[in-house]
Amino acid sequence: MLLKSKDQDFAAITNKESRLPERVRRLSVHAGTNIDAFGDNQLSQLRSLFFFTKEKDVWNNFMSSFSEQGSRLVKVLDCTSAPMTTFPQSLTKLYHLRYLCLRDTAVSSIPPSIANLQHLETLELQNTLVRDLPSEILRLQCLRHVIVYDYRSDPTLHGFKALKGMESLSSLRQLMYVEAKQGETEPMVSVGRLTQLTMLGFLQLGAEHGDALFSSIRELKLLRSLRLDSRTGDEALSFQFKSFSSLRLLHRLDMRGRVEKSLEGIQNLTNLSILCLHGSRLQVDPLELLQDLPNLVSLHIDEVCDGESLCFKAGTFLTLTDLRISRLDNLRRVTVEDKALSRLKRLLLNDCKLLKEIPSGIERLRNLQQLRLINMAAELTTTMYRGSQHDNYSKVMHIPNVFIGQHSRESGGVGNWL
Repeated sequence: MLLKSKDQDFAAITNKESRLPERVRRLSVHAGTNIDAFGDNQLSQLRSLFFFTKEKDVWNNFMSSFSEQGSRLVKVLDCTSAPMTTFPQSLTKLYHLRYLCLRDTAVSSIPPSIANLQHLETLELQNTLVRDLPSEILRLQCLRHVIVYDYRSDPTLHGFKALKGMESLSSLRQLMYVEAKQGETEPMVSVGRLTQLTMLGFLQLGAEHGDALFSSIRELKLLRSLRLDSRTGDEALSFQFKSFSSLRLLHRLDMRGRVEKSLEGIQNLTNLSILCLHGSRLQVDPLELLQDLPNLVSLHIDEVCDGESLCFKAGTFLTLTDLRISRLDNLRRVTVEDKALSRLKRLLLNDCKLLKEIPSGIERLRNLQQLRLINMAAELTTTMYRGSQHDNYSKVMHIPNVFIGQHSRESGGVGNWL
């Protein structure tokens, strides 16, 4: 395969000793690449480049050759983890470029000259320092995927500030993550005109954004994934699930913030397979409505309700394989009735300090492969090491992997497999 690639100028792999063949079309640059490998006129026919090293010498040498040789036929450029701090101006000359990824770099701004990339379809800026996109990006009518976020240095997920006139990008499929501005609703209205969207994420939402945003979301009938983060934990979003019956294709929903209304109507999202609710602070048992979702595979409930008990009723949640229960401060009991959660494979209990007993009925979950107990009460975790003399231990004997530990933002996680 390597010989065929070389003979047909399809791809090239270099090491410390080798040099590139002539007329390379597809190139992957790895750690340890010979920095003198990029000779005269070898990159002029380049179509795709993937950069997989953080070595500054290799990066500087390559970019120098790349700029000098005018590799303007490049369509795919992936510079993940490259040691760059600024956006290389030479990239804006790649007229045929369709895919640009600067993931995990220190780039903090995108120049207005990005408007030169008239064929650009995908812009990936995950885990960069970019917080603003230039308004000139609205000229890129071929854009389908705009993915900008950063969660490395802060627990808060960062996106990019909303742009006025986003509706002009009529080909957009993915838009993640837009930071709403306080008191400004125009970007929410614009989103409703991007009817081809399949993935959408909004951050820093306030109560004033609710009506305009949810009216727009109802128009996005192709939406498959939706994330909505409120400005603060106390900010209430007037989310009315019953008005979302048009979102027949939605399979992932991630909401972070207090829900002003109940979850009534969420059962209409029949294709929903992944549901994450954080900080909803409901006054009612959320399981009463969630149990009617026929295709739910993964459920994460975090600060969702204030009740003392959760009960998975008999014959419910039959498709669920992954369940995470976090930060329910008043939770004292979890019950799994007969034939509930029959396909569950992974269960996480995190930071539920009043829960001192392993969920009743967990011994019925014969498909359960992993149980993780993180930041739980000492009365629960210490009894897990006492062997068969304690009920907590005997309930989990059939589970192949049981992990008990602690986790904090400052020190990371520590723990032991039982």
